[in-house]
Amino acid sequence: MGGDQNIVFNSDAELQTKEESEIREPKMYRVILHNDHYTTMEFVVEILVNIFAKPSQEATRIMLDVHRRGSGECGVFSRDIARTKVSQVHALARQHEFPLRCSYEEA
Repeated sequence: MGGDQNIVFNSDAELQTKEESEIREPKMYRVILHNDHYTTMEFVVEILVNIFAKPSQEATRIMLDVHRRGSGECGVFSRDIARTKVSQVHALARQHEFPLRCSYEEA
Protein backbone atom coordinates (compact mmCIF):
# COMPACT_ATOMS: atom_id res chain seq x y z
CA MET A 1 0.00 0.00 0.00
CA GLY A 2 1.07 3.56 -0.71
CA GLY A 3 2.40 6.30 1.49
CA ASP A 4 1.28 7.52 4.85
CA GLN A 5 -1.84 9.65 5.18
CA ASN A 6 -1.89 12.49 7.66
CA ILE A 7 -5.11 12.70 9.60
CA VAL A 8 -5.76 15.89 11.50
CA PHE A 9 -8.44 15.92 14.17
CA ASN A 10 -9.97 19.24 15.13
CA SER A 11 -10.96 19.87 18.67
CA ASP A 12 -14.67 19.89 19.48
CA ALA A 13 -14.55 23.67 19.93
CA GLU A 14 -13.17 24.21 16.41
CA LEU A 15 -15.74 21.86 14.93
CA GLN A 16 -18.61 23.53 16.75
CA THR A 17 -17.49 27.00 15.64
CA LYS A 18 -17.26 25.89 12.02
CA GLU A 19 -20.73 24.31 12.10
CA GLU A 20 -22.28 27.42 13.67
CA SER A 21 -20.76 29.71 11.07
CA GLU A 22 -22.10 27.56 8.21
CA ILE A 23 -25.70 27.56 9.48
CA ARG A 24 -27.53 30.75 8.60
CA GLU A 25 -31.13 31.74 9.07
CA PRO A 26 -32.91 31.81 5.71
CA LYS A 27 -33.76 35.20 4.28
CA MET A 28 -37.37 36.13 4.86
CA TYR A 29 -39.73 37.73 2.38
CA ARG A 30 -42.79 39.90 2.90
CA VAL A 31 -45.77 39.11 0.67
CA ILE A 32 -47.73 42.15 -0.50
CA LEU A 33 -51.14 42.58 -2.13
CA HIS A 34 -51.51 45.56 -4.48
CA ASN A 35 -54.66 47.60 -5.01
CA ASP A 36 -56.52 47.75 -8.29
CA HIS A 37 -59.88 49.22 -9.20
CA TYR A 38 -61.60 45.95 -10.13
CA THR A 39 -60.94 43.27 -7.51
CA THR A 40 -63.69 43.27 -4.90
CA MET A 41 -62.96 43.84 -1.25
CA GLU A 42 -64.74 40.56 -0.44
CA PHE A 43 -62.41 38.64 -2.76
CA VAL A 44 -59.33 40.19 -1.12
CA VAL A 45 -60.64 39.15 2.31
CA GLU A 46 -61.28 35.64 0.95
CA ILE A 47 -57.67 35.47 -0.32
CA LEU A 48 -56.32 36.58 3.05
CA VAL A 49 -58.43 34.05 4.97
CA ASN A 50 -57.91 31.08 2.65
CA ILE A 51 -54.32 31.48 1.43
CA PHE A 52 -52.75 33.37 4.33
CA ALA A 53 -54.85 31.85 7.16
CA LYS A 54 -55.75 35.27 8.55
CA PRO A 55 -58.69 35.58 10.93
CA SER A 56 -61.58 37.49 9.38
CA GLN A 57 -61.01 40.67 11.39
CA GLU A 58 -57.30 40.83 10.52
CA ALA A 59 -58.08 40.03 6.87
CA THR A 60 -60.49 42.97 6.79
CA ARG A 61 -57.86 45.28 8.27
CA ILE A 62 -55.27 44.23 5.67
CA MET A 63 -57.84 44.58 2.88
CA LEU A 64 -58.52 48.15 4.03
CA ASP A 65 -54.75 48.87 3.96
CA VAL A 66 -54.68 47.60 0.37
CA HIS A 67 -57.69 49.73 -0.53
CA ARG A 68 -56.58 52.94 1.22
CA ARG A 69 -52.79 52.82 0.96
CA GLY A 70 -52.37 50.94 -2.30
CA SER A 71 -50.84 47.83 -0.77
CA GLY A 72 -50.95 45.63 2.30
CA GLU A 73 -48.63 43.08 3.88
CA CYS A 74 -50.02 39.55 4.07
CA GLY A 75 -47.18 37.99 6.05
CA VAL A 76 -43.47 37.20 6.14
CA PHE A 77 -42.25 33.82 4.89
CA SER A 78 -39.24 31.96 3.58
CA ARG A 79 -38.63 32.52 -0.14
CA ASP A 80 -40.22 29.27 -1.34
CA ILE A 81 -43.36 29.78 0.74
CA ALA A 82 -43.64 33.43 -0.34
CA ARG A 83 -43.29 32.45 -3.99
CA THR A 84 -45.91 29.70 -3.59
CA LYS A 85 -48.39 32.04 -1.92
CA VAL A 86 -47.94 34.66 -4.67
CA SER A 87 -48.60 31.96 -7.27
CA GLN A 88 -51.71 30.80 -5.40
CA VAL A 89 -53.07 34.36 -5.25
CA HIS A 90 -52.49 34.90 -8.97
CA ALA A 91 -54.07 31.56 -9.90
CA LEU A 92 -57.18 32.19 -7.79
CA ALA A 93 -57.48 35.77 -9.09
CA ARG A 94 -57.28 34.56 -12.71
CA GLN A 95 -59.85 31.86 -11.97
CA HIS A 96 -62.24 34.57 -10.73
CA GLU A 97 -61.22 37.00 -13.51
CA PHE A 98 -59.72 39.61 -11.20
CA PRO A 99 -56.48 41.49 -11.98
CA LEU A 100 -55.26 41.24 -8.37
CA ARG A 101 -51.49 41.59 -8.13
CA CYS A 102 -49.34 40.09 -5.42
CA SER A 103 -45.58 40.27 -4.97
CA TYR A 104 -42.85 39.50 -2.48
CA GLU A 105 -39.76 41.39 -1.39
CA GLU A 106 -36.95 40.76 1.05
CA ALA A 107 -38.05 41.63 4.59
